[in-house]
Amino acid sequence: MTNPKNYVRTKRSCFFTYVAMSSVFSLPPVLFVTFREMYGISYTLLGTLVLINFCTQLIVDLIFTFFTKYFNIHKTIKAMPLLTSAGMIIYALAPVMFPGKEFIGLATGTVIFSVAAGLCEVLLSPLVAAIPSDNPERDMSTLHSLYAYGVVIVVVTSTLFLKFFGTHNWMYLTFFWAVLPIISFILFCASPFPEVNLTHDKEATDAGKRTFGLFLCVLCIFLGSAAENSMTNWISGYMENALLIPKVWGDILGMTSFAILLGIGRTLYAKYGKNISTVLLCGMTGAAVCYLIAGFSANTIACMIACVITGFCTSMLWPGTLIMMEEKFPNPGVAAYALMAAGGDFGGSIAPQILGAVVDKVSASSFAADLSQTLSLSVEQIGMKAGMIAGSLFPILGIALLVFIKAYFKKVKSR
Repeated sequence: MTNPKNYVRTKRSCFFTYVAMSSVFSLPPVLFVTFREMYGISYTLLGTLVLINFCTQLIVDLIFTFFTKYFNIHKTIKAMPLLTSAGMIIYALAPVMFPGKEFIGLATGTVIFSVAAGLCEVLLSPLVAAIPSDNPERDMSTLHSLYAYGVVIVVVTSTLFLKFFGTHNWMYLTFFWAVLPIISFILFCASPFPEVNLTHDKEATDAGKRTFGLFLCVLCIFLGSAAENSMTNWISGYMENALLIPKVWGDILGMTSFAILLGIGRTLYAKYGKNISTVLLCGMTGAAVCYLIAGFSANTIACMIACVITGFCTSMLWPGTLIMMEEKFPNPGVAAYALMAAGGDFGGSIAPQILGAVVDKVSASSFAADLSQTLSLSVEQIGMKAGMIAGSLFPILGIALLVFIKAYFKKVKSR
């Protein structure tokens, strides 16, 4: 049996890379308001950047789902951080490379670093799973918890930078975050790699049952990712424009607190967790309640608390579904992880885009104009709240799905 100590550096490299990759997801939302003010980019187009991010990852996921055997996994993992840095550099140079058409530059950079993000999601989880461990569930939960703590670091550092150096210097901030993936590249080059299972062990379960069961897991991670990423991408703008909280406090108290609770939830499961199906059901239920409070409550404090607590509620929805999949289908292989990542990325892409479209549509409607006079709210505030109500649909559907999943696998097991 392989000595786990041989791969300590490899595991730590994966952990650091997840922290470094968090800037790909958390930095753009911090800059959304800056892009709107400096370049006149609409909320719908800002949502489109999120859509581009996750759709690009989705394409990468699907490529690995069907063509895994054509890739050198170890070389691909090493190249991944360099792609991240290249994309972020182009992102930062958007105003210089595309003056007057900054959105094109932002979209181009997003595509490139999103390819790397897709590779990260597809390859790091099975790489960590392939490393010999006494507690593989703990390692998986720890990996995803470090992403959340990375978000905290990125948001706090970025918010303070923009506060003291001005939003007009946002590109220098992006250059700074482009350095961390280069460190990941160096770490991977100095780390041994275990053999990673590329295909599922088909003898472990009936093919038909596996296909439908895996489909249920993909649908679950889709809804879980939608519930998490809707709030992740809009909490900053919601607090600033709907709750009228200054940006620096909205980012620190809102987005950062969200990420802290996201990390705490995953850390707690890594240490004490069990009964993942129950954890997922509770998470979906809590997220649905939080979205509805944010959408309907007129109390600023209650809305802010609901947004933040969503981080804890959604903390295990992505990694927890991976754990559930591993429990139901031992030795799933890279292709199964890629398919799961595809489901998660699709949820993470479509949900923020839907919220952005809802905000713009409702804000421009006569309904919002009439309601704003009755409630003494601006049309933009009403639009933001409508977006939160729309966001509640994903965890509500997730509750129904998890109830069905529990009954389905119980029935399959009894046969």
